[in-house]
Amino acid sequence: MNLTDRVVVITGGAGGIGSALARRFATEGAAAVVVADLDADAARAVADGVGPVAHAAALDVTDEEQVRALVADTERRYGRIDLFCANAGVTTSGGVEVDDAGWDHAWRVNVLSHVYAARAVLPAMLTRGGGYLLHTCSAAGVLTAVGDAAYTTTKHAAVGFAEWLSVTYRDQGLRVSALCPQGVDTPMLAEGLAAGHLGARVIAASGAVLSPDQVADSVIAGLAEERFLILPHPEVAAYALRRAEDPDGWQAGLRKLVRRLRA
Repeated sequence: MNLTDRVVVITGGAGGIGSALARRFATEGAAAVVVADLDADAARAVADGVGPVAHAAALDVTDEEQVRALVADTERRYGRIDLFCANAGVTTSGGVEVDDAGWDHAWRVNVLSHVYAARAVLPAMLTRGGGYLLHTCSAAGVLTAVGDAAYTTTKHAAVGFAEWLSVTYRDQGLRVSALCPQGVDTPMLAEGLAAGHLGARVIAASGAVLSPDQVADSVIAGLAEERFLILPHPEVAAYALRRAEDPDGWQAGLRKLVRRLRA
């Protein structure tokens, strides 16, 4: 995909990876960038910073009617949606002890929001014979997130759903990419490190912590090549291969890292 003259929607667009994508898409010549976020004020601040091609929208991605309304409003304003970036995500920083409400929230944000977006944009995209979905899934979706059971589980589901969409609709013109970064310098990671959460410490110890702008660079390259897996940290591919070839050895190595960090 070439971003020139494209109409793009980004959920979770008010900060971190989402705001970096908004800025970069505008620089690449997008015709319109819709910055959608639960924090409407922050979304407006990002849109104002991006410039006249940007439009801010308040959005709760766990509410399917709001997602449908955002898609309908964008199509009325700009005539179409070329690229929908389902970027919103949450962590729980807990294990099996996380209550049902925490698991349900993670499921709704990290998985069902992608389903809601696909339901809303697919009819028009398939009618036109083209469109693109970018789902932010995290390296946790192909590996694991130590210390966060719900995040690991839902991100694996998100990758699975993105793969299903790609297999099912690519021959009808739909392109799908799953963005799976490891450590990114966002409030999500910073807050985890500040609180001493084991998962955040494992991420920081596992490789480079990239800036959101570096992730945006990887997204531009991945979209141009229409790659399914976009891996800003190339080592994730090697980790995933080792995990597939020797799951017991992979788990043993991860446990060793956890023991070292806990010592």
